[in-house]
Amino acid sequence: MAWMQRQAIYDWARLRDYNPSPDVARLATETTMNDTGRHLFYVYHPELNDRATFGQKCTNIDEQTIVLGCYVSNTGIYLFDVDDPRLEGVEQVTAAHEMLHAAYDRLGATERSKVDLLTQQTLDSLANERIKTTIESYRSRDPGVVPNELHSIIATEVRDIPPELETYYKKYFDNRAQIVAFSERYEGVLTARRTRASTLEIELTGLREEIEQLEKTLADQREQLQHDRPDVDTQEEVASYNTRVNAYNGHIRELNNLISRHNKLVEEYKANAVEQQELFKALDSRPTL
Repeated sequence: MAWMQRQAIYDWARLRDYNPSPDVARLATETTMNDTGRHLFYVYHPELNDRATFGQKCTNIDEQTIVLGCYVSNTGIYLFDVDDPRLEGVEQVTAAHEMLHAAYDRLGATERSKVDLLTQQTLDSLANERIKTTIESYRSRDPGVVPNELHSIIATEVRDIPPELETYYKKYFDNRAQIVAFSERYEGVLTARRTRASTLEIELTGLREEIEQLEKTLADQREQLQHDRPDVDTQEEVASYNTRVNAYNGHIRELNNLISRHNKLVEEYKANAVEQQELFKALDSRPTL
């Protein structure tokens, strides 16, 4: 009871003169935070920071992990300002994710144990390999943070969850599915580029093999035609020889078409790589040297 009273006083002091910025209020609205969710979000005076400021606020940025937000207990919530319109949804998901860290911080031991069991069960039944890999990455660095991270990730990135867990998250959001839709939107952008890159690599490999085989065939045909040319005398031999020349020229046209297609795919592959680099750069919160 005394702890709850101290928490209430702390919240009152933090919110007394606080007015969220339009961007912060927008994030709260777009993620459907209810009164409880907004209260927690605003208590920690959330900020949208540029790369340099974010690096000063969030000291857990490293070379292996993309960090888009952080919750610093009893201090604040800091969000990396992702301004690439192709990644619409990142800030919304990150805002909800970090607010849920604050919520988890305030759970009593009994409720936390119950929620941890539900989120772990959800993870165990999950088919999403990306999320499973993300959780294992957290586990490899610090197993102790996994329940807390699961609490945020399940809420913001998993559409279908057990009814009991869905009811729990209604404590903070009016429509959790809207947050998941934001997650699916920007993940779809990233996945589409990666998938297209893989498809192009396969197509290019196949085309290169076709081109190499056809070049060998043409070399053999050219050598044979050059060898046989002096011996072509009769009208019948000329007709047969011309038929072979026509076949050779047809293979040249086929080769040129394959090379043209190959070159176009190479340009698409390069453009795709540039776009992926742009998206990664937009998500890279690490301070530039």
